[in-house]
Amino acid sequence: MPNTPMAASPLTRAVLEIDEYTAGLGWDQPARLFALVDTGALRAQEPALAAQLGLEGEQEAPGLTPIEQDEIPAGKPLDEFLGTIAWPDAVVGCALTVERLMLPPSAEASVPEGLSDAKLTKWVAAHPDRQEVRMTVGVLRDGTRDSALRLREKDATTEVLTGSNLVPGLAEALSVTFAE
Repeated sequence: MPNTPMAASPLTRAVLEIDEYTAGLGWDQPARLFALVDTGALRAQEPALAAQLGLEGEQEAPGLTPIEQDEIPAGKPLDEFLGTIAWPDAVVGCALTVERLMLPPSAEASVPEGLSDAKLTKWVAAHPDRQEVRMTVGVLRDGTRDSALRLREKDATTEVLTGSNLVPGLAEALSVTFAE
């Protein structure tokens, strides 16, 4: 992938690849779930699939290949949906990309008390300091995590923030999909 730093870990590269893919689809997209598989193992065990994905001629550097899963059911809370997932052994990690509204920390003190989830969502949507963000979070079976955040107002590959603890709650929810 041309815009992904070569020094980045395989998980960082996979998260950035997913971010770039979803950026190409535009904003206002549903959440998307990806299985992460070891690229070398995929080439060895599924050469036809690797060829279909354009991986047959790639270098042998360690890497992860994201494979988009079926659409996430509309109307089902994300945490409930994630609680129903079990991955086969060939899947070494997973990633999720989701869009949300965020407020800066300075707005936290002005949140009205006792709002239901629906009213809180409306309040955030109407807040003048809200920002639309696309979060892509990836986790591996061994607990390794990475994330990419893209603000709608700074929608450029060079403006994507990365880090292992940017979205800890979502990373934890994804990690639970590997619990035995």
